[in-house]
Amino acid sequence: ITSAVAFDILPLKLHPFSQSTPTGLDCVGWKQRVSSPVIADGALDKTALTDDVGSEEDLYEDFRSSNHRYGHPGGGGEQLAINELISDGSVVYAEALWDHVTMDDQELGFKAGDVIEVMDATNKEWWWGRILDSEGWFPASFVRLRVNQDEPMEDYPLKVEGGKEDDSSSGTRRFGMGQTTKDQMRTNVINEIISTERDYIKHLKDICEGYIKQCRKRADMFTEEQLKTIFGNIEDIYRCQKKFVKALEKKFNKDHPHLSEVGSCFLEYQTEFQIYSEYCNNHPNACMELSRLTKVNKYVYFFEACRLLQKMIDISLDGFLLTPVQKICKYPLQLAELLKYTNPQHRDFKDVEAALNAMKNVARLINERKRRLENIDKIAQWQSSIEDWEGEDVLVRSSELIYSGELTKISHPQAKSQQRMFFLFDHQLVCCKKDLLRRDILYYKSRINMDDMEIVDVEDGKDKDFNISVKNAFKLHCRDTEEVHLFCAKKPEQKQRWLKAFENERRQVQLDQETGFSITEVQKKQAMLNASKQHHTGKPKAVTRPYYDFLMRQKHPTLPTTLPQQQVFMLAEPKRKPSNFWQNISRLTPFRK
Repeated sequence: ITSAVAFDILPLKLHPFSQSTPTGLDCVGWKQRVSSPVIADGALDKTALTDDVGSEEDLYEDFRSSNHRYGHPGGGGEQLAINELISDGSVVYAEALWDHVTMDDQELGFKAGDVIEVMDATNKEWWWGRILDSEGWFPASFVRLRVNQDEPMEDYPLKVEGGKEDDSSSGTRRFGMGQTTKDQMRTNVINEIISTERDYIKHLKDICEGYIKQCRKRADMFTEEQLKTIFGNIEDIYRCQKKFVKALEKKFNKDHPHLSEVGSCFLEYQTEFQIYSEYCNNHPNACMELSRLTKVNKYVYFFEACRLLQKMIDISLDGFLLTPVQKICKYPLQLAELLKYTNPQHRDFKDVEAALNAMKNVARLINERKRRLENIDKIAQWQSSIEDWEGEDVLVRSSELIYSGELTKISHPQAKSQQRMFFLFDHQLVCCKKDLLRRDILYYKSRINMDDMEIVDVEDGKDKDFNISVKNAFKLHCRDTEEVHLFCAKKPEQKQRWLKAFENERRQVQLDQETGFSITEVQKKQAMLNASKQHHTGKPKAVTRPYYDFLMRQKHPTLPTTLPQQQVFMLAEPKRKPSNFWQNISRLTPFRK
């Protein structure tokens, strides 16, 4: 969504305000010519409206003269506050969430966990900062402002050998009325958790009452399906967070905040927080729908009028809708900060430690579900590339490609051997045959239901069931029908990869059952529909390059090298070395041109 749409350049007369504003908002203006109190249900009290508001053109003239900008990039209180602090001579520190590796001498490189002095935050995306003697630009979305800005740098926990923090000095230093520095820092973190949670509740309330209620009153502008796409399940999140903040406040010790025991609250609500998964998965669709709508001026005016009535800060709707995504990722960071300043003897220590792990797991679950939903389109494209497909779609039962490769399949009763390509998904193993001339074209042959199978490791030598000598072999044995499938790999290491893959497949199925992961029928049908649209009739089907790329990268999400986006759902983790697993896939014949 364009973040800087100037009202003074829009063709005002073409879009009368009465056609684009929420019900009861037709007289919202910049100059407070009319008292417009809001009653409890969020609707405007129409008895307060008068006839001296002026014409629509006068109202638009107010927009023009105010030089207001919809969704100004510099909008929002936090950035203004940072710049005011810097202007007043205060030192503002930020902590790095991710590594920032750069070869540009104008940029500031750092590692996750580094503390950066912010020297200029006037630009929304790039800030100027300093680490020791180095200065330069760095991406603002790669850092978070440190909670304890008043914490002396010399008291900041130092890493010593063995990875443990040296807090011997800060743990004994006194602060104020008998409190240690560590207690004061814990107070700061507790206060931040409580205050940000209250702000977040107001934020959700503003979206639900300021936008959604007004949108539902304008059936001529929005369908229920559109509202579901734009706002997702944010109303469910609002209800959940209201209960959560009440639980937090019960545990909050107003007189001595550092004695508050909030860890149990996070443990109690860790399951409920999984509703963020649906919201995060839908968020890209919300952005696309908003982008489409705001190309029409009346929707721009409508959303702006909603914001003005609710007295929300100057940020566009897509910016407001990003907050839940950022919030669920911030909980582990806040809990890590809280744990750092919680003594092991504190009654809250074990709960905070457990809560940190629990919220990390919630974030990982959301990441994993998002990745899985992104993959179903690729799986649908893969199926559309297979010739002579028979039976139900892969997506009916599966949503994850576990492994793939060439194997020799030996069948009863003549022990006939066949070279085939196999694709192991959760719940099923799909068998395909290569075209004799075009080796990148595959034909569907069969599939095996993995839910009924057990894996049997076969030693090299003569197999009793098939009465032949085998090497690098394993079997799939059906427990119900006694059906047996014998497979041989070319090398011992390939056999071991397949055995490991079968273990991973069962583990994935079990995890999906435990977490309740599933793909809706609508999502499956949409993925297959998209795949059929992309497939060009008249051309031979083949395993395409995009699917190869999908295989190569699906397990290795990486941060961008350009401007960092604000929708990265990954927590800061050490970078991993490339896996040989995917290097093996790149050598498979069907993916070669």
